[in-house]
Amino acid sequence: MVELPPITLRLRGRKVVGRLAFSLLLLGSIAIGSLAGLLFVYSSDLPQIHALEDFQPDVVTELYADDGQIVGNFALQRRVLLTYEQFPQVLKDAILTTEDQHFEEHWGVDFTRVAGAAWKNVLAHHVVEGASTITMQIAGTLFLDRSDRRMGRKIQESLLALQIERHYSKQQIFTMYCNQIYLSHGNYGFEAASEYYFGKPVGKLNAQEAALLAGLIRGPSYSPILHPQRALARRNLVLDLMARSGKITETQSRQAIPQPLGLHLQAPRNTLAPYFVEEIRKYLESTYGTEMVHQRGLRVYTTLNVTMQQAANHAIRDGLHAYDRRHGWRGKLDNILVDKSDTLDSYEDDDWRWPINKGDYMQGLVTAVDQKAATIKLGSLHALLTQPDFAWTGRKSPADLLKPGDLVEVSIKEINGTVAHLQLQQNVGPQAAIVAIDNPTGEIKAMVGGYSFDESKFNRATQAQRQVGSSFKIYVYSAAVEQGFSPFDTILDAPFTTMSGGQPYSPHNYDEKFEGVITLRRALDGSRNIPAVKLAEKVGMNAVIDMARRFGISSPLPPYLPITLGAADLNLLEHTSAFTVFPDDGIRIDPHMIRRVTTYDGALLEQAHPLVHDVVEPEVARTMTSMLQDVIERGTGTPARVLARPAGGKTGTTNDFTDAWFIGFTPEITAGVWVGYDDKSVSLGKPETGAIAALPIWLEFMQGALNGKPVEAFQNVVPLEKVALTKNVKVDTPDTAPTEAGEGPTTLDANPGTSPTLPESRRPGEAPAKAVPPSQNPPAAPSPRS
Repeated sequence: MVELPPITLRLRGRKVVGRLAFSLLLLGSIAIGSLAGLLFVYSSDLPQIHALEDFQPDVVTELYADDGQIVGNFALQRRVLLTYEQFPQVLKDAILTTEDQHFEEHWGVDFTRVAGAAWKNVLAHHVVEGASTITMQIAGTLFLDRSDRRMGRKIQESLLALQIERHYSKQQIFTMYCNQIYLSHGNYGFEAASEYYFGKPVGKLNAQEAALLAGLIRGPSYSPILHPQRALARRNLVLDLMARSGKITETQSRQAIPQPLGLHLQAPRNTLAPYFVEEIRKYLESTYGTEMVHQRGLRVYTTLNVTMQQAANHAIRDGLHAYDRRHGWRGKLDNILVDKSDTLDSYEDDDWRWPINKGDYMQGLVTAVDQKAATIKLGSLHALLTQPDFAWTGRKSPADLLKPGDLVEVSIKEINGTVAHLQLQQNVGPQAAIVAIDNPTGEIKAMVGGYSFDESKFNRATQAQRQVGSSFKIYVYSAAVEQGFSPFDTILDAPFTTMSGGQPYSPHNYDEKFEGVITLRRALDGSRNIPAVKLAEKVGMNAVIDMARRFGISSPLPPYLPITLGAADLNLLEHTSAFTVFPDDGIRIDPHMIRRVTTYDGALLEQAHPLVHDVVEPEVARTMTSMLQDVIERGTGTPARVLARPAGGKTGTTNDFTDAWFIGFTPEITAGVWVGYDDKSVSLGKPETGAIAALPIWLEFMQGALNGKPVEAFQNVVPLEKVALTKNVKVDTPDTAPTEAGEGPTTLDANPGTSPTLPESRRPGEAPAKAVPPSQNPPAAPSPRS
């Protein structure tokens, strides 16, 4: 008889195994089902990866100077797109070494790295290491909120990364990443960051520079500007990782690690020509729209000349500071110790973050003062300020001017290592503007609309309407020459009263003197006011206004005699453009700032075709050119003779010295300068005429703009001194007599930043009242000083 128990045990064992297997299968099914459900839930909200095919990252609109240099940009995200081939191998190695060492092997998720990071986080009881691949970072940046630290977002990021890897090549993914990643201070992508931090494209980066940029991927906390020590440590870690992975040698790593950060910041602050750039921005936005300008990206090829713009920048600042020194030391400096806002050791000025160069004006911190010298700190530079550096103040000791903690304006005269030679300055009161136009083309080559764009964005070259003083006389004399008057025709400079707007009007000369019978040449040379009003009355005010309109003046011009002497408000750009008619032989080309505009991809959107206007006959323009040359050779503009080139121009000064002008031209360039306070009621002070306040700025600009260029003569223009040899004119005051207008200095030091030699003080005559509209009666108004 067979024993049953063994059979029962065997059957029971099979049942246990079967139940166990069933349980495992059930649990596995549940797990798989749950996982599938989770994947379905998280994947159902995933964006379509195919959207990447149409994705266009915001790119920068770039402005180029006339030689191709970048002079400005606009962008919500500052980005320059590159192809995969344009990224150098050293940068690729730095990025992959720190962010994704297995980039070429994984399918979007590096599971080995995920497991390692998870284990480290468990041991540390908090997140100490991430495991996002480059592909996951793209997915999170473009499609998800990376600030969301929940597991659900991480799952979605992984799923998206897998999909991206299925649809795009490794090169495409890497290129998207390098063009998209944020690298602090408004820079998106490695090309924009490289130009910002090092002033060069990524193709020229060395190992330590590439490592610094790769270290910035971690976030703004590693900014080399805000956190230099942390950025240096991170850079050196990247270099060490590159050496360990064989991307660079140990020797290269040892040599690179001791090196400083080596920043050469090229701040995209549009600092070269901010007023010029702002004018272009306004035009582009009104023409193409804000989105096109700030997100889609344009290529704007401007007329700006870098050398001329730099000369204009320096001339404006030098001229305003020279004015300020002439009017004495005001003091009243801010002091960080008195305000308890900072300490001598910790204070950092915003200007110190950018390169400091010879010729700059900036704020320094006084750290120590004794009877002989003051110690000034400017970032990494320091200087001793001694008596010659503040002699203009009239003080003998720096202790009479400064104390520790003072924030003081200085100019950089020399830099030798970490030691600077400074001159004491102070914050200027008035403003100034300059615009320069290329005569043959009408291109605006330089523009400055004020002392500081950061402090005031109001562009005084294009927006300010100011009385122009005797510089308006060019329209009177042009109308006269067109009607047949000659420079050697005579006119009586004597007391004179006429009717203007129904009221008596008696103009006065600046010097309150009279020269009797003089030539028109002499009258314009010396800016004699009475002859100018008489001449305007002879040719007719309607003819004068018509002439100004033909010259391009669009500002209101009431038909009253006082505007002969500049009682109407004009803006600097239109007035300067009008002067180009003379060197351009009677034509005027509309001034313009843009040569052409293209899309980011190069499609042409517009190209400049400026209008050309026939203004006067060539003979009229040539006669006026010779008369305005005389203004510089023997008249109120004689300080400009220092230029040692054929040039013509006209000064202008208004009531109570509130506005000072000089507009002058050579065969190549016409430039206009205005100086004054924004408040029209505030005077520049006696005797700040156009020749003293404005002409030196024009002169310094012209010297810088034309430096190294051949001397050109005006074509077909005969100097009046030669013509005079053939004339026999009876006058009371000869053309060669010294000018008594008191318009400016008889000599002018060519060295910028020095005060001109002032003329003997004279009793100023009154200037005209402002012109009034035709519906009102204009008040009687004597002459402006010019």
